[in-house]
Amino acid sequence: MFYQLEILSDEQNEKLQTIRNFFKNLNSVCVAYSGGVDSTLVASLAFEQLGSKAIAVTGVSPALAKTLLCEAKSQAKWIGIQHLEIETSELEQSSYSKNPKNRCFACKKELHKHTTYLSETLNYKIVCDGVNRDDLNDFRPGIQAAKEAGVISPLAKFNFTKKDIRDISKALGFPWWDKPAQPCLSSRFPYGHQITNQRLNMVEKAEEYIKKGGISEVRVRCHGSTARIEIPQDELKRFCKDFDFHELIGYFSNLGFNCTSLDLEGLISGKLNRTIS
Repeated sequence: MFYQLEILSDEQNEKLQTIRNFFKNLNSVCVAYSGGVDSTLVASLAFEQLGSKAIAVTGVSPALAKTLLCEAKSQAKWIGIQHLEIETSELEQSSYSKNPKNRCFACKKELHKHTTYLSETLNYKIVCDGVNRDDLNDFRPGIQAAKEAGVISPLAKFNFTKKDIRDISKALGFPWWDKPAQPCLSSRFPYGHQITNQRLNMVEKAEEYIKKGGISEVRVRCHGSTARIEIPQDELKRFCKDFDFHELIGYFSNLGFNCTSLDLEGLISGKLNRTIS
């Protein structure tokens, strides 16, 4: 049992008890687990209620940054849940690599092809993911793919907002409660721009460089051979003060970027979705 260390609102306490009862009444569950705050809460509470009858499964592909996979492993170990990795091949499919507006549908379809097969093979009754109520208000084609695969989203089902998830994770003592959102690396490419292993690697290394400079939340958007850096607006002054632009531009150039720019609007999650009418 994860003991509550901080006070929650009555509504949040009720949601926490509801989802605990949900897992308690299951025979077993396989959690589609990315290592983000959302799916980690689902994995934690599933393990709390079911023990070895709950497993966490992470889809591994070039679109998952290596640092995030390491974090997912570390968090699963902290929780105590069994953690499995599965290789996914969405990059080999044109419905993904050509980066259409419904790219995420192809991604989740590929992921849940594996999670549902694994859950059936290992005799885990259902598959759950970390989709929450706020996700339902965003452009998320992958949610439909999960539904078609029979995946259950308990956080959305019981009206957990992103704030609820962070507040409850903090109250339960989870060290990652304030971990920044980290969508897959493919989200750095405008729709219609080809996604390749090489380009994903360029973006991953570019973001690692900036994080090593002390900026924990960053997106390097890849517009052809141009890199557009997004960081939180309140970090812009520090970025301009602390980073050696000559060195940064040289590093990005060696990665394959011919032009490097800084987005003065700052980091806004899902900014590339503005092109969708």
